[in-house]
Amino acid sequence: MFAARGARHEARRPAAAKSALACRLIALVLCALFLRSVARFYHPGFGFTALIGFPEDPGEVPRLRAIPHYRYPPFASYDGQFYAQRALDPLLRDPAVDRAMDLAPYRARRILFSWTAYLAGLGRPAWILEAYALQNVVCWLVLAVLFTRWCDVSTPQGLMVWTAIMFSKGLLWSVRFALLDGPSLLLITLAVIAAERKRPLLSAAIGGVAALGRETNVLTFLAQPVPRTRRDWLRLAGAAVLVIAPMLLWLDYLRSIYRSALLLGTDQILFPGTAVGHVIVRVFNGVAGDGLLSGAGLDLSVLASVVVQAAAICWRREWRCPWWRVAFGYVLLALVMDRVLWDPHTGALMRVLLPLTVGFNLQLLREPRASRFWPWLIAGNLHLAGVLRVMPLV
Repeated sequence: MFAARGARHEARRPAAAKSALACRLIALVLCALFLRSVARFYHPGFGFTALIGFPEDPGEVPRLRAIPHYRYPPFASYDGQFYAQRALDPLLRDPAVDRAMDLAPYRARRILFSWTAYLAGLGRPAWILEAYALQNVVCWLVLAVLFTRWCDVSTPQGLMVWTAIMFSKGLLWSVRFALLDGPSLLLITLAVIAAERKRPLLSAAIGGVAALGRETNVLTFLAQPVPRTRRDWLRLAGAAVLVIAPMLLWLDYLRSIYRSALLLGTDQILFPGTAVGHVIVRVFNGVAGDGLLSGAGLDLSVLASVVVQAAAICWRREWRCPWWRVAFGYVLLALVMDRVLWDPHTGALMRVLLPLTVGFNLQLLREPRASRFWPWLIAGNLHLAGVLRVMPLV
């Protein structure tokens, strides 16, 4: 009997090894498909500037007009164009750049990834645009490695969670239009890793830098350990200073330039639930009129994903987990976001709530019952039905 059991155990080993190898190969193939998709945006003479979303605009600043770059019709342009132009003037000294964009003070607050593009481009305008266009791609590749810290891609469950994060609509949208959300997620991830390694002040410092890229990145502060002693509370206060100080210093610099216009164009905060209720009614009406297989059906899949993710985070409370705490902060943010951000058609919803998507999916790996893993995974990632409309991977 014992010999039979040993033989079965030995027989399972090659099968398990083959399964692990197959899962790793699938992960590598998915990375190759991503890079192949990015390569499609390369155009001779324009480089990768097609990723940025510049419109056909005769009023471009001379510095930008002198650089060959890909242009889209005005309706197909996107916000990445503004931060790319900021990268050409990282200290806001050229008034012409302000006149070339909407909500200049608002864009100037989110300066970090314009700075990184300027540094990566060594101050040369043509290189700066290329660096800005590709920094999301670099961040995606780094994140693909970092998330293997939590996702064992040699197992089917780990591979599926890794795929759901790396090919989430919010992350791919950020890559496709050279936005701020992918680089922000990289900094949030590094802050969480620092917190898990018992380096709270380093985590806070990373969060403070991240806040210069997007104001909502201050929620990275929630990765800080839950304080228990007086010393912990003092350390938490120091961490709060590190998170807030860089943004306050930059706002002070902006105040010297824009004066009272500094606060114009801020994201609106509404009474909790107001925006989501309005958008859900509108999307359901669209599905009723056009059918589930229409564009309204894809919008519904996005809303359903967010609702499931938020419900799962609230239902299974894991206060000691840094990713859970960060994700919960984004649940609270979702409740008060403006209708414009809640509109699933624009892509903003999954981008802004990208840390919620990450926290939800990583939480699934701690689900003790496999029978619950797959239903939650599918329900919380219904938005993947529309990712090929963002970036064609095949």
